[in-house]
Amino acid sequence: MKTFRILALVITLTMAASCTTQLPLYTWDNYEAKSYEYLKNSDEASTQSLIEAYEKIIKTQKGSRGVVPPGIYADYGFLLLQANKTTEGQQMLAKEVELYPESKVFIDRILQLMQ
Repeated sequence: MKTFRILALVITLTMAASCTTQLPLYTWDNYEAKSYEYLKNSDEASTQSLIEAYEKIIKTQKGSRGVVPPGIYADYGFLLLQANKTTEGQQMLAKEVELYPESKVFIDRILQLMQ
């Protein structure tokens, strides 16, 4: 009988623990909608809206890792390079490589193409 009570307690605690919510690794805010709008329209307003979305994601990262999601610095840096903001763009690309070293080959290729 004692074994049954312990087993019931373990099962109850396991079920209670599985119901808790976990923070996602990253927070993306409204990135999907803004990037879709940018790809669809490719005008000045959608570009500015996407830039603001990137800046918000970078400033207010609330995910469990506490860092910017992979690719955000790279996308933002590439967008800045296209807007002739070379220094800022290169800084964002460098931050992407710093956080995600596996992206170095891709980032180096972007920088070679931009020169």
